[in-house]
Amino acid sequence: MVVVLVVFISLFLLLFLFLSIKFATADGDFTLMSKRSVKRDQIEDKVVWITGASRGIGEVLAKQLANLGAKLIISARNEAELERVKKQLTGKHAPDGVKVLPLDLASGEDCLRDAVEKAESFFLNAGVDFMIHNAAIERPSTFNVNVLGTITLTRLLAPYMLRRGKGHFVVMSSAAGKTPAPGQAVYSASKHALNGYFHTLRSELYQKGIRVTIVCPGPIETSTGSGAASSENKASSEKRVSSERCAELTIVAATHCLKEVWISYQPVLTVMYLVQYVPTVGYWLMDKIGGNRVEAAARKGNTYSISLLFGKKKAS
Repeated sequence: MVVVLVVFISLFLLLFLFLSIKFATADGDFTLMSKRSVKRDQIEDKVVWITGASRGIGEVLAKQLANLGAKLIISARNEAELERVKKQLTGKHAPDGVKVLPLDLASGEDCLRDAVEKAESFFLNAGVDFMIHNAAIERPSTFNVNVLGTITLTRLLAPYMLRRGKGHFVVMSSAAGKTPAPGQAVYSASKHALNGYFHTLRSELYQKGIRVTIVCPGPIETSTGSGAASSENKASSEKRVSSERCAELTIVAATHCLKEVWISYQPVLTVMYLVQYVPTVGYWLMDKIGGNRVEAAARKGNTYSISLLFGKKKAS
């Protein structure tokens, strides 16, 4: 038994080394990297509604989608920030055609129903084609916003899409929704819940024209130091994908109708592959680094360092 375990761990280390070298500069999973560019015709003149659009990845998504000719609806709690974003947008329907729709996902079903009705009426003879669920927080109302509010908004919008026989939900989840995330248990749970709900929704409604793309970013560098994958602004040497690149790859994934994509640098991508395809090894790895990662997070250190695996006290 010990020999088998040693062989298993040795094979894992070889695989880790191989992937780290071969895909050292990759910032997405194999399938995503095979799709080289955005399909502009899938976005131009389409109605795209983005939550969490006042900053970070949501703001960058709004800018890129406006440039691609989308008809935008941008939502967040802060209306003044949404107006700021709107003024910066350029494109076929921007800034004048961009609709600002203030929205708090924790405001309750009646308020969300009103928001859906407004969104569906903004553009003549055109309802929402893409719903990008980008709003997320880590605390204190994690489940109210990340899960319950997002699911309620989806449940209210889906009937309109079903009547048209088409619609696409793009869900900004997280690597924390695919693997354990020591130090972020509640946030990780909320993202696992989102993944489960939307994968099931797609299976239920795919034959009726509803598409779902789940995006799982690792650490992302944003202008505010927060993003879909990480809400902590750590003064460390973590290598983060830029919010511009994350937004670009998200749009690539959506326009190619990919079901799930991962966006990150190493070693996060390798860990995600291991947990997905070799769970015994993947979970062993996460158990090995879990305590060290919690300590690193408390120090605002590098929570993605390979040194966590080898038990070093400081990850910088």
